[in-house]
Amino acid sequence: MLAIALVDRIGSGLWASVSVLYFTYVSELSLTQVGTLAAAAGAIGIAGAPMGGKLADRFPITRVLLTVQLIRAVASCALLTTDNYALLIAFSAVGGLGDRAASILTKLYATRVAGPERVHYQAFQRTVANAGWALGGLAAAAALALGTTAAYQWLLAGDALSFVASALLTLRCGEPPSSSRTVTTSKHPAPTTRPATPWRDRTYLAYVATETVLFLDDAVFKVGLPLWIAHESNAPNGLVPLLMVLNNVMVVALQVPLARFGTTTAAARNLLLPLSATFALGGTAMALAATGGAVTATALLTAAAAAFTMAEMLHATISWELSVALAPETAQGTYLGVHGLAQSVQRTFGPLAVTAAIAAGPAGWAAFGTVIALTCTIQHRLVRGRLTQPSLSVPPVTVSEN
Repeated sequence: MLAIALVDRIGSGLWASVSVLYFTYVSELSLTQVGTLAAAAGAIGIAGAPMGGKLADRFPITRVLLTVQLIRAVASCALLTTDNYALLIAFSAVGGLGDRAASILTKLYATRVAGPERVHYQAFQRTVANAGWALGGLAAAAALALGTTAAYQWLLAGDALSFVASALLTLRCGEPPSSSRTVTTSKHPAPTTRPATPWRDRTYLAYVATETVLFLDDAVFKVGLPLWIAHESNAPNGLVPLLMVLNNVMVVALQVPLARFGTTTAAARNLLLPLSATFALGGTAMALAATGGAVTATALLTAAAAAFTMAEMLHATISWELSVALAPETAQGTYLGVHGLAQSVQRTFGPLAVTAAIAAGPAGWAAFGTVIALTCTIQHRLVRGRLTQPSLSVPPVTVSEN
């Protein structure tokens, strides 16, 4: 599964960094059309996480993941066949659905296989995934030097091939044990009680709502830093890619060592307090970066990038552990699917929140960091009672022996 993560992210690195350019120069879409396409595909893709989790509670997870990878490959190949705007939106939306479903399925697979070692696995997985992103991005940068239509098309084809390769690798993965599916026979009839559903679990839904805010570090790197550097600071524009490199290097170097601080559920919850301080520090550094000269702004923006990267790594450890610990074992797929909505929703609305912070000036960034810091403390209190309660006892989804 780590090999799958590497191959998948190499393909994603090839495409993610050039998708806007592809739609602009190859499909010849306007700026408004490209933005609308991205927003529409992202909004539709939100449904991918709960769909993937629900299916994984009812069918073998390796089969579901294999199907999802092939769907992603078909969607990527389909983009090569047309410049029709409606079809481009449809194919991008299908790819977005598959992307979010695959993310949840790989997380659920790790949860079932790694058990109590899931935090260590998560750290290795993030390290491998970031290495894959970096490799894909470097290859994309080299291809873009050609600046031809064929170069863009080959990058998209490479993304599709990465999904095919991931599907083939999935065939080599053993099916992990699952508490959500049992075989029923005439001697052991199916239970009559309905399985747990996160949609009626107010604590879990509130937890997911706070998670949506904590995932905003993603929007900071994709939208916030580039726009703040370009429009409101005296730092050179060339700092943007360097801060992206800093983010990748820090994750590869530090994600595994940091994981040891969140190896238990209680330890993961306690990390929410230093996470709160880290977000506040990042917001403050961003605000101060607009008040100094080029050297001062560069130093403060580097500090902000480092702080938000540290927040990203801490939150990844916390989120992985708490999202599983708060879910009943017999409905992990469904629960983790709903948890996946947090990141999906953030991808849609996060850029708007960051843009609002930029529009408000330095005070906006200070408020941005403060709001996320307060959300960390709210989550710390929210999950306390649930984690001290005994695990929920819920009957599994049944599968007929025939």
